[in-house]
Amino acid sequence: MPQDQPSTKRNEKSFPRRDFLKSASLGTLALALPFSSLPAFLKDMPMGIVVHSYAARWHSKADSQKYPAFDDAIELMEHSKSIGAGGIQVTLNGWSKDFGKQVRAKREQLDMYLEGSIGLPKSTDQIADFEKEVLAAKEAGASVLRTACLSGRRYVNFHTKADFLAFKKNAIRSIELAEPIVRKHKMKLAVENHKDWAAEELVQIIKSIGSEWVGVTLDFGNNVSFLEKPMEVIKTLAPYAFSTHVKDMGIKEYPKGFLLSEVPLGEGVIDLKAAVEMCRKYNPDINFSLEMITRDPLEIPYLTEGYWATFDRFSPSELEQVKERIVQYSFEWDLPQVTGLSAEQQLAFEEENVQKCLAYSRSLLHL
Repeated sequence: MPQDQPSTKRNEKSFPRRDFLKSASLGTLALALPFSSLPAFLKDMPMGIVVHSYAARWHSKADSQKYPAFDDAIELMEHSKSIGAGGIQVTLNGWSKDFGKQVRAKREQLDMYLEGSIGLPKSTDQIADFEKEVLAAKEAGASVLRTACLSGRRYVNFHTKADFLAFKKNAIRSIELAEPIVRKHKMKLAVENHKDWAAEELVQIIKSIGSEWVGVTLDFGNNVSFLEKPMEVIKTLAPYAFSTHVKDMGIKEYPKGFLLSEVPLGEGVIDLKAAVEMCRKYNPDINFSLEMITRDPLEIPYLTEGYWATFDRFSPSELEQVKERIVQYSFEWDLPQVTGLSAEQQLAFEEENVQKCLAYSRSLLHL
């Protein structure tokens, strides 16, 4: 089935990128490793959990007996193992080498993988602290260090092209400062497409760095916010991917554009099976880590002037086709929302969504 056609199955919809607004078809992906032919040990590898899947529970102040807070990586790891996850991706937050040893002991006991999430040095005087965190992560047995260049969202943070280009220059400089450290310690640094880079922009950055130790954390859904087609993003970034953020996305119209939410796997617009296959084609050892963030929908105001400050503007006819596609792929139910929930209800909703996703990954993604 051409990927720009709606599927009869809810969990196989996909959202169009600009190239597909003119009804072009990508066609069937020719993959080097068909899923049915994957070795058994790859089929059986459990999906892991990104710490942001527990945004409410991580360092929670809620007084909950059923959903106690996770105060560190060890507590997150123990819970993740108890619900069938294969590993975690977690923020380092100034880990000491001694804590890294404790994490290693627990990780080896539970037989789980570990990926770190690390901030980039913004200047030379931050390199020493960055290196300490790299060494702590290495001591813990982390295989990859995920990072992001922007904590916010491009269409919110930047109001002029000049502002964005200044950010881009500084972000590249930060990666350049980090590269000699990760190369020295033989640790992979994976830059996420974090609602900052279009897929091709991130590829060009990775190529400009030119290091075997610097690649990508491939988020399956973030670039829907840029009107990019998920499978085109995945196809573009998968050759450089060291790690993943597995998620599914739901969309719905609102007056300024569309609303965007992480939704339980299989309920949104991402072709998850094809995404997993594509990542494995280029990196058979890649970990698949769930990032199911339970929160209110994000507003993607592509019908406003400000949204386009750092993007090439679409023509009126292209915008009309985007509107039609949003209606076509609109989420069938209300998008997830936490406003109005008590702390306990939000924690319960978060846990329910994580466990739904893990169940889907086991039964339909064979992870």
